Amino acid sequence: MSNLAIKVEHLSKRYRIGMKEQRPDTLAGAVSAMLKSPLSNIRKLRNLSRFRDHEEADVLWALRDVSFDVRHGDVVGIIGRNGAGKSTLLKILAKITDPTSGRIEITGRVASLLEVGTGFHPELTGRENVYLNGAVLGMRRGEIDRKFAEIVEFSGVEKFIDTPVKHYSSGMRVRLAFSVAAHLEPEILLIDEVLAVGDAAFQKKCLGKMGDVARDGRTVLFVSHNMGALVSLCPKSILLVDGEKKAEGPSDAVVSDYLEIGAEGQGEALWDPSSAPGNDNVRLRAVRVVAGDKTSADVDIEQDINVEIEFWNLKQDAQLAVSVHLKDQMGVSVLSSLNAHSANLIRDQWFGKAHPVGLFRSVCRIPSNLLNDGRYTIRVLVLSDMANREVCVDEAVSFFVHDTGAMRREYRGKWVGVVRPKLAWDTELLIDGAPAAVRELPELVPEPENIVLNTETRLPL
Repeated sequence: MSNLAIKVEHLSKRYRIGMKEQRPDTLAGAVSAMLKSPLSNIRKLRNLSRFRDHEEADVLWALRDVSFDVRHGDVVGIIGRNGAGKSTLLKILAKITDPTSGRIEITGRVASLLEVGTGFHPELTGRENVYLNGAVLGMRRGEIDRKFAEIVEFSGVEKFIDTPVKHYSSGMRVRLAFSVAAHLEPEILLIDEVLAVGDAAFQKKCLGKMGDVARDGRTVLFVSHNMGALVSLCPKSILLVDGEKKAEGPSDAVVSDYLEIGAEGQGEALWDPSSAPGNDNVRLRAVRVVAGDKTSADVDIEQDINVEIEFWNLKQDAQLAVSVHLKDQMGVSVLSSLNAHSANLIRDQWFGKAHPVGLFRSVCRIPSNLLNDGRYTIRVLVLSDMANREVCVDEAVSFFVHDTGAMRREYRGKWVGVVRPKLAWDTELLIDGAPAAVRELPELVPEPENIVLNTETRLPL
């Protein structure tokens, strides 16, 4: 018996963009369409070649000639940018949509966490929806009965389980739906970006649950943009780029390939002199994010980030300063920096000096292991005489910092904050063994009812 759980051979999926109707795939369908609207179809036949040219011009290949094998017990990550074909692949494996061509063999019971909450009825209570949604996902009544208490506890909506779902907040509804789906016991589990549901605390629970599923020896295909979670959960990954498989192998190596491929043509803004931001004194030429030796919108958390600002000085002897403001994906200011001597770790040779007319480049280095994973935007300013804004461009470029798992060997949860530096920690043993006074300390603490608060006492501030 083969040890393969999933075998995919030359899988392709094609969509037609902007076409209200598609040509029938069978002879019977073609005849039926002709009889229903003969005049319309005669016109199409007269212009067949032009129709075909238009059709091919509006075709999108979501997947193209993708092949791979997954063995029983493997936990495989699917990596790629938005639109790379990840969700389409899982929908085909889950039999939600049909492939255009190719062959799939699946051995084992399949469950999918693709669109959490599908099948929930707003008029039914949470309890009723647990049974309804569980049945939709393939769970038997006895299986739901056995797991009901665990499902509700995991969701955190125990107090509202007999309240109609229409009164739930969106977060409560998603938590309950995910909890039902997460307690399936299939042989093969397809997971699409489940870590995007709920708040940070619930996402941590989701990640832990996915880890439990992986350790149980079940086969898992896991799609996520959280590189750190993916590397920690999935020993192996597959990289999709524009619907094609570009890499397959150990997750850390595939993530590195993903960051390399993502570097092409990203993280850079260029302007023509006539349309560049600025005025008759100063105009921007370029803003770019450089990681390693490449311009990129995708940065490994362990890489230094160089923000390069190129600008034309058009006024002789102008005294210019350059500043950057960094914001996170919620628009919260993370940091700002200026090339002034007092705000600089090194000495900028041009700050405070008269600039000749010409092209300049200022570089600000953000050290590795400082920013948390996520999306950031850069605001660029060029000042004259430290007071006048010659150029100010909001969101000149944006980039993503990716957690590649380097700080995930012991902890898998979400790190809090917009910065996440590696700080120096050290622990030393002060006393070997616990003194008697420490061992007996619990017996010296009075019971709560014996504690009397002196309201006259004031603590020094």
